[in-house]
Amino acid sequence: MKNEKYSDLGFAKLDLERQKRRGASEAVFCECKTDEQLIKIFSEFKTQGQNVIGTRVSVEQAEILKKEFEGINYNECARVITLIQKPVKKIGEIAVCTGGTGDIPVAEEASVTAEFFGSNVKKYYDVGVAGIHRLMSNIDEIRKANVIITVAGMEGALGGIITGLVDVPVIAVPTSVGYGSSFKGLSALLTMLNSCAEGMTVVNIDNGFNAGYSASQINRKIAGE
Repeated sequence: MKNEKYSDLGFAKLDLERQKRRGASEAVFCECKTDEQLIKIFSEFKTQGQNVIGTRVSVEQAEILKKEFEGINYNECARVITLIQKPVKKIGEIAVCTGGTGDIPVAEEASVTAEFFGSNVKKYYDVGVAGIHRLMSNIDEIRKANVIITVAGMEGALGGIITGLVDVPVIAVPTSVGYGSSFKGLSALLTMLNSCAEGMTVVNIDNGFNAGYSASQINRKIAGE
């Protein structure tokens, strides 16, 4: 691995071999970076002919990148930006479910990420436990997916309930949506970690990116890619 290529920009060392090594290119976490740093990072990846995905992108950062690069796509709800230089073949199916409307931004981050890394995505929003009939009326369609992502705040029960109804991997994402005693997502996280429903994997609070990335890896294996 010492001989694998990376591009040293001084403030960042871009992993140019990640696509070959892991089957997916490096992502750019944009929240803590300056405009100049982002432009240099995107420029280098573009020069290398790689597709680029950036997460936690502000509207202001997106506008700057749009001016610098043609073909930029920004999902403001997800706070995700993408630059596609090579066509992405989408395979399989991932279902993304949310407990409520307030969970949609994290679900959108998961959805955009999964699509970027080559998965078809179907969305089932606002199917939380407060109106369980909404989930049950969609469960037959949800079961058709190779992987299911559940995104929920408050008490975070959606993941465990869906896991108990399906025979495919479920990735649960706790969100920071909720009132005071939800402790900015900690309550949902602990509910998911303590679920007795087998087969559910839990990622960190509001981490839609990791859920989408992991689900896409599983989906690729199931779809035979």
